[in-house]
Amino acid sequence: MAKLAQLPANDGAPDTVAANARRLPRLEPRYYAFLSYSHNDKALADWLHRELERFRVPHALAGRLTANGVVPKRLTPIFRDQHDLAATGDLGGEIKTALAVSQFLIVLCSPTAAISRWTNAEIEWFKQSRPDGCVLAAIVGGEPFASEVPGREKEECFPPALRYKYDRRGRPTGKRAEPLAADFREGAEGKRTAFLKLVAGMLGVGLDELAQRETTRRHRRLAWLTAASLGGMAVTSTLSVVAVQSRNEAREQRREAEGLVGFMLGDLKDKLQPIGRLDALDGVGSRVLAYYQKQGTADLSDAALSQRSRALSLMAQVADSRGDADGSLRLYREAMAGTSEAIRRNPDDPQALFDHAQNVFYVGQIAQLRGDFRTAEASMREYKRLALRMVALGPDSMKWRMEEQYADANLGIVLYDQRRFAEAATQFSEALRTIEAISTADPASKEYRKAIGESLAWLADAQSAIGRYDDAISARQRDIALLDDLLARTGDVDFRQRLIPAHRALGNLYAERSQRDLAIEQFRFASAHADRLTAIEPNNTQWLEYGYLAHIDLGKQLLSADQADAGASEIRSACQTVRSLLARDSRNPAWRQGLTACLVQESRLSLRGGQKESALAFARQAVEVARSLHTGDATNDAFALAKALRLVGDTQREFGNSDAARSAWTSAFAALPVGVAEQPGEIAERLAILKRIGRITEAQQLARKLTAMGFRGSVT
Repeated sequence: MAKLAQLPANDGAPDTVAANARRLPRLEPRYYAFLSYSHNDKALADWLHRELERFRVPHALAGRLTANGVVPKRLTPIFRDQHDLAATGDLGGEIKTALAVSQFLIVLCSPTAAISRWTNAEIEWFKQSRPDGCVLAAIVGGEPFASEVPGREKEECFPPALRYKYDRRGRPTGKRAEPLAADFREGAEGKRTAFLKLVAGMLGVGLDELAQRETTRRHRRLAWLTAASLGGMAVTSTLSVVAVQSRNEAREQRREAEGLVGFMLGDLKDKLQPIGRLDALDGVGSRVLAYYQKQGTADLSDAALSQRSRALSLMAQVADSRGDADGSLRLYREAMAGTSEAIRRNPDDPQALFDHAQNVFYVGQIAQLRGDFRTAEASMREYKRLALRMVALGPDSMKWRMEEQYADANLGIVLYDQRRFAEAATQFSEALRTIEAISTADPASKEYRKAIGESLAWLADAQSAIGRYDDAISARQRDIALLDDLLARTGDVDFRQRLIPAHRALGNLYAERSQRDLAIEQFRFASAHADRLTAIEPNNTQWLEYGYLAHIDLGKQLLSADQADAGASEIRSACQTVRSLLARDSRNPAWRQGLTACLVQESRLSLRGGQKESALAFARQAVEVARSLHTGDATNDAFALAKALRLVGDTQREFGNSDAARSAWTSAFAALPVGVAEQPGEIAERLAILKRIGRITEAQQLARKLTAMGFRGSVT
């Protein structure tokens, strides 16, 4: 752990404060830390001040060079206003100077401190005058970020300057800052553990390393005391007292060690994950397992068993991030065995059920990615069973109810991937009902509203796959309205990115209903959002991919509306983007699929222009690329190849080569998948091929099926 609770440099207060702060002289640190607190928290401040100044850094760590500088032998001096201010009238000025020469700022966080203007100003001043300094939070009471929960505002313990990030001009951005905090509250991680977290943050060393050094030193001191006692005591009762003291000391050490393990699997993990330090995360998991392996799994308490399983899950996540699916699956299964044992011991513990459900989910997800849908479905159904059990045990818990929503959505996705669209639609409907009910408790929650949008999107896709166009269009319209509102409220580019496929999906629904003008409108919206994003970051390949897909869709509709020049321009621009992406990675399956679509459209453009040789060349290239597609969706790949082969046949027909045309169409029919549920657009492709090879009766049956589904698009 390099640093605890460090907030971005140059964060601060309003411009006037920032300007005054910049006038302070830049001095070398004279105070090791500045202790900021509300006087209601004086008792803990007294204790913490005393402990910091008497703490001796373990000999093995002193003098080491870390990210925070050279590790000192002592953490002195510590600045406190009531002890260190001279009797001058310039109270504010002296505090500012002290802040400017303090290397660290420790803030005692409580509901009183959260509303203290003085405490908040000290944080702002420190972040202005010491951009290289480090702010550490010590939670005394209340709850971090409780002010974001309606009705719990008075429980907030973080002052505003600690809760929010500031830009380089010292202005609040409104974006949450999440300082890593040491928890000194009753029943939390323990006073000594919290203290060591603060010390580790200031020294720039790992908490586990510092704790091990502390434990070693305590053992030596205990051994010395025991030896002295044995040498000077001959009375059995006195020896018993020493034994009891040793036992209590061992219990305390074990309690603190397990507190550190909890921290490693909690706060520390959460801070390492966003920065992508896989080696550090892996190290956390390995150290925890090593700690428990020394004790023996059979002797583990319920809490220790849970933490061991969490460590295995963490290592599984790291293995998955490194592309080691086999290693990840092995670790998840080992973790799952531990969480299963925890449930056996405590079948009515919702947290134990939650921990087990996470491992069950990830085992299912790996199976799903490998195409093992039988295992994936079984895992997701078990995940849902566990989620429903959690809700039954704690019906008022939003966390457990969200698990129910996740379970329905993930089971729906597995069913959708198996093309069991009607069953998937049922699951997505249940997921939507659950998240809408949850959202009533906090209608303004961005996370809840985002989850509603995701459920609507999946539901719309499943409904369109079975031809329920009115329902699908309604769901997509709601999804887009929600995303538009979130984008307007937050300006978050994630919502603009989500709007691109949402508008494309709605545009395709309109196109299949032969509502061409509405389809063009939606594709224009999608293209405009994509263009705005790529203007921000031209090298974002995800945005470029979204953009070319939107422009191809728009170009196809413009061509069908006899806007040839505009349609051709959209398609050529999109295909130029596809080829530029493939120049970076020629094997990317999504981009190769995009190239197939481009070649098909370029062939059709050439046919419209009477350039038959060029049209045939493009169509043959499309077939060649389509044959090499491996996107992970075999059905989709098969239809891409069939469409390209059909186009070769259409081009040969233009040349008057009827035998070559029929041969290509026959190959197209042979390429079509067998025994899979098909969506309306895919049924239309099969119908077009059947008409070309003269299987009219089958074609008429499919035409009636499409009509019954509400499909009104053209079948050429």
